Amino acid sequence: MPFIQLTTFIEAPAERVFDLSRSIDLHKSSMTKYEEKPIAGTINGLINLGEEVTWKAKHFYKERILKVRITAMQKPFSFIDEQVQGSFKLMKHEHFFKPCDNGTIMIDQFYFDLYNGLLGKWFNLLFVTRYIKRLLEERNSVIKTVAETSKWKHFLTGLN
Repeated sequence: MPFIQLTTFIEAPAERVFDLSRSIDLHKSSMTKYEEKPIAGTINGLINLGEEVTWKAKHFYKERILKVRITAMQKPFSFIDEQVQGSFKLMKHEHFFKPCDNGTIMIDQFYFDLYNGLLGKWFNLLFVTRYIKRLLEERNSVIKTVAETSKWKHFLTGLN
C-alpha cells in the first residue's frame, strides 16, 4: 500500500494550524485549480469529529467524488480523515501538529490503495503517488502561507 509522509514547519501556534487544516473554506481555496468544492455534509467552516464532507473535483481528467469522515480527533494535536466513498480502495489521512519553538511541526501521513490489482499498483507507482504528494505539498504551502500571515483571520474569525 502506498504511503506518503510530509513534514512542514509553520511559524504559527499549533491551535491555528490545526484549525486551518480542518477548514473546509481553506481547503476549497487551496484546491481551486482542481475545481474542488464541497457538495454535501459539512460544506463550510471547521469540520469536527464524526462529521463528513463530500468533495467534487477534477483529477486525472475526470470528475471525481470523494466522501470523507473525521474518524479521530485530539484537539489541537491530531485528526484523521478517512474515505467513506470514492475512487480509492482505501484512503486514510493522518494529520499531526507538534508545538515547537517558534511554531508548529505539521506532519501528514497519507495511506491509500486503488482498485485494479496489478494495474492499480503499476499506476500508483508511476503516477498517483507523485500526484498526491504534489497535491499535499501545494495544500501545505497554502496552510503555511495563511497561518504565518494575517490571512488566517479570514478563515477562522467567528468560528468555533
